[in-house]
Amino acid sequence: MSGTQTPEKPDEHVAPSPRAAQWHTVMRSITSGNATVAVLSVLLAVIVGSLMIMATDEDVRASAGYFFSRPGDFFAESRVAIEGAYTALFRGSIYNTRADDVATGIRPLFETLKFAGPLIAAGLGVGLAFRAGLFNIGGRGQMLLGGAVSAYVAINAGFGGPLLLVASVVAGMAAGGLWAGIAGLLKARTGAHEVIVTIMLNYIGFYLVFYALSTQGLLQAPGSFNPKSLPIPADGQLPKIAGDQYNLHLGFVLSLVAVAVVWWLLERSALGYRFRAVGENPNAARAAGIDVGRTYVVVMLIAGALVGLAGANQALGTVTSGVTVDLDAGIGFDAITVALLGRSRPWGILAAGLLFGAFKAGGFAMQASEGIPVDIVLVIQSLIVLFIAAPPLVRALFRLPAKEAA
Repeated sequence: MSGTQTPEKPDEHVAPSPRAAQWHTVMRSITSGNATVAVLSVLLAVIVGSLMIMATDEDVRASAGYFFSRPGDFFAESRVAIEGAYTALFRGSIYNTRADDVATGIRPLFETLKFAGPLIAAGLGVGLAFRAGLFNIGGRGQMLLGGAVSAYVAINAGFGGPLLLVASVVAGMAAGGLWAGIAGLLKARTGAHEVIVTIMLNYIGFYLVFYALSTQGLLQAPGSFNPKSLPIPADGQLPKIAGDQYNLHLGFVLSLVAVAVVWWLLERSALGYRFRAVGENPNAARAAGIDVGRTYVVVMLIAGALVGLAGANQALGTVTSGVTVDLDAGIGFDAITVALLGRSRPWGILAAGLLFGAFKAGGFAMQASEGIPVDIVLVIQSLIVLFIAAPPLVRALFRLPAKEAA
């Protein structure tokens, strides 16, 4: 009929509602962000680590010999090996479920926090330099100098009380800052690449500390033939903050304070703005009137002071029986991993430091109770760096959207 109107066909491409579009934007921002890639990098590293645990377990290897006749045995043994390993990691880093009481059960958590303290402080030193476009690979040397100088002041200051602890920590931070400042000064004045300079300073710092620990009248304990200092006096030690039954000391609190200070420095101060501007584009920063060379020096001084704080943490809180050349315990290099995983953001570095502190504390429990080589934990840490360094690979494996341009 001519007078009848045909109803319009509904549009198949209806625009999404504002709420749906908003959620889509939020989810895309989350899945394409750096934090998601970091978390998935840890997950991938744990998965690959599980395969290595299977490969090192004798029962799993034995069941693999008759896999095609009884595949169930292989999968059962693999599950037991992986569960046992990560359960032991949990017992050694968070809570010991086999303990007789809660006070004993939570001791692993305090060990994790103790290990995390210097990792966080050193990670902040590396991450702060990253934000300014510099690669501070000299964590080992800065830690050794910071720890050695703080120990020297604590042993030879000639006074006691709380002032001795303050002077020792400040001296260690100053030593680490000045040592890193050499690289910043050479970068600013001569253009010398900070990676090469800081690596060389690691060796120089190591042998300087070794010489001091091997020389009577400097740091070597009187009458000793070993490169080791006297024990740190009680007034120079970082006090325990959770009771004598736990090893957690004030160094962890100082690291938390450092996180807050670095966050404020980067996000709320004019100096932090200059750091970030130079890190984004030094030429544009120079054109805007920022003294790039001076910024390099200042950022390395502060970064080195943070790593020196980690050295003082070790010398005055962990190895109080006497400083040796093993003072840094690999933390100077682990700090690079912590800074990368934390994306050079203070709160990210805090989380990464806690994670790696758990790895350090729980790795020994894995080895003791399950017979798993502690090197597996080191492999997992290395894999985390590998996956973080290849975000397109992580996004491809999990089918995440590409990171949106800023």
